[in-house]
Amino acid sequence: MSHPAGLPDIFLDRSLGRKGVPDRLRSAGLRVVTLAEHYGVPADEDVADETWLELVAQRDWIAFMKDRRVRTREGWAVNLHGVRCFCLHPSQGLKVQAMADRFLDNLAAIRAACIRPGPFFYHVQANGIRLQRLPM
Repeated sequence: MSHPAGLPDIFLDRSLGRKGVPDRLRSAGLRVVTLAEHYGVPADEDVADETWLELVAQRDWIAFMKDRRVRTREGWAVNLHGVRCFCLHPSQGLKVQAMADRFLDNLAAIRAACIRPGPFFYHVQANGIRLQRLPM
């Protein structure tokens, strides 16, 4: 499998880890950049959410994450920069392979959502993606 046409490159927040999820997504043919790869280790630990959200928008990437607090805590940055976000629910306790599979299983819906410009924030669920309201 190769990176699907119409799917932007994917930026992974630190909440998804540095190796397991990115490696699994890459093995499925996706183009992925992690926060650690872009900013370096250990500098990645100090990068503010609003900084990487702006980067994602500037590069016309999409963001995969597991930190749903970004929607409420940094919703202003998502709105301001027009970021396109896809988030797993952190309380589900998914293991690395299950997290990656959740994104892969919903790839067609994620690609379809990316036809729209941002800002938007979707929860990625077992049976689809669900649009969430962003705070103003």
